[in-house]
Amino acid sequence: MTQDTSSISSITILPGKTRDGSPEKFDALIIRPGDTLSIVGPTGSGKTALINDIEVFANCDTVTSRKILVNGVEPDEAMIRDPAKKPIAMITQNTKCLADLNVCDFLTMHMHSRRLIDDAVLEKTIAMANEFTGEKITGEMKMSELSGGQTRSLFIADAVVISDTPILLLDEIENAGIFKDRVIEILREDKKAIIFVTHDPYVALLTDKRIVMRNGAVQKILLPGDEEHKALEKIAAMDAAIFDLREKIRKGDLVTDVVGVIA
Repeated sequence: MTQDTSSISSITILPGKTRDGSPEKFDALIIRPGDTLSIVGPTGSGKTALINDIEVFANCDTVTSRKILVNGVEPDEAMIRDPAKKPIAMITQNTKCLADLNVCDFLTMHMHSRRLIDDAVLEKTIAMANEFTGEKITGEMKMSELSGGQTRSLFIADAVVISDTPILLLDEIENAGIFKDRVIEILREDKKAIIFVTHDPYVALLTDKRIVMRNGAVQKILLPGDEEHKALEKIAAMDAAIFDLREKIRKGDLVTDVVGVIA
């Protein structure tokens, strides 16, 4: 019987091995709807490999030897192979689109593949994408002409509204110049499980759990405490100040005041 993607209650990551062949030092990591996790670690530590394992439903058949379960059991073939039945959407750093389509045609093509025919869904997707970026997106724009931030914003909105998957994997969204606070707010409202690969301290501290990677493996899993929650308030203020500073520079303004950037 085909598994129902609308009734997913958990995704379980079972440990694999480090690059030197040693077992990963955790029992199992269970992700449920509404959970937020960040994956952190140095470049080359295995962050992207971990989300790739989740996205392909690894079954001890990847270089990490991890195993992914859905609702405690192995996912069926339809869930793995059929894009319309896959409960996971992944937005990577490589978001350039080569299709010579405008935004409306691109989204409509995706809607048809999921048997959706609803102009309201199309309009909602574009409207949501515009909540994530300061560079306005219209339906007539060519996909190949969108900036990195516009493309990433559109793909996230597409995953939320059209794909409507219960699990969303986001690889370094902070690099796209999008409104990450609004992205996280909307995804939390939608009760999706969100997993971020990030170097951004603010994004990392916003999540419920933090997975620390090293040597291609999960080194530890951290649960933020009260002390981190207190620190988050200061980091949020610093992050907002840096965002304002970045926007001033983008607009061509002179920077004459950096009060509030450094706490």
